[in-house]
Amino acid sequence: MKRLSLPNDTKIAFMRWRVPAMIASTIACVLSLALFALVGMNYGIDFQGGTMVELRFHEPRPISEIRQEVGNLGLGDVQIVEFGEATDVLIRVEEQPGGEEAQQLAVIQLRELYGNDADFRRVEVVGPRVSGELAQAGLIAVVVALLAIMIYIWLRFEWHFAIGAVLCTMHDVVLTIGLFSATQMDFNLSSIAAVLTIVGYSLNDTVVVYDRVRENLRRYKRLPMAELIDLSINQMLSRTLMTSITTLLALGALFAFGGEVIASFTFAMIWGIVVGTYSSIFIAAPLLISLNLRPGRAGGGKDGDADDDEAEKAAPSAA
Repeated sequence: MKRLSLPNDTKIAFMRWRVPAMIASTIACVLSLALFALVGMNYGIDFQGGTMVELRFHEPRPISEIRQEVGNLGLGDVQIVEFGEATDVLIRVEEQPGGEEAQQLAVIQLRELYGNDADFRRVEVVGPRVSGELAQAGLIAVVVALLAIMIYIWLRFEWHFAIGAVLCTMHDVVLTIGLFSATQMDFNLSSIAAVLTIVGYSLNDTVVVYDRVRENLRRYKRLPMAELIDLSINQMLSRTLMTSITTLLALGALFAFGGEVIASFTFAMIWGIVVGTYSSIFIAAPLLISLNLRPGRAGGGKDGDADDDEAEKAAPSAA
């Protein structure tokens, strides 16, 4: 049986498309920030406060009937969503005036209403003070992660690579936030975890490409920068695509069968993997050219001028 593999000797001139890619990414980031400012996010219970109850009814119930019954309780804004099986229902109740006791009272009312007809599979109650602390902690986590990335890359490589890695990672985060604003999918703590995971994945993919670029900078000191980057990306393309494809297969299964609880996490991760793979090729690498990085700038290594002829044959021609 023949083993399935991706070609490892490609000669794609990625840098021919660096200007259109940078323009498209800039437009996408501006639109994402505009959506965030004008439309906002559909913040979940973790950040807004309130009550979320997951029920499994013993028999299927019309959603309109449930909505009317819960509405008669006078709990304010209530969202009722079907998911999974026909008997699974998710009820979200807005934050009740009166603090934690009022939130617990809403749960008691729901138990009295459906205690004999359904199983209460999950109950989450978040007060306003806790939701504010969670939002602040999530923002701090993302900012600290970006700063730590810049410091690490700066020490490990050079300042060109550090700035490129951070801008590339910020690109992925901004587009992910824009996606949540556009789709209005719940943005909760699991979404923050997904954003941080995307940061780590994007950084890993970017560093893999950057490390090969640095090696080639030392080896081929007369090769034009665009051709050197094309050579580096093509050398790592099989590894990058295989990692992305296998990760997407696992995430696709989780999104299809994982249920409502992890839907926002897997949705953000799928988007992040796609965007992260794109940005490591069309954003991170071209930024090195924009930051005026030149062959021979990476310290260490032997003089590789003798290898330039071989590289020029292997590298695709760049515009």
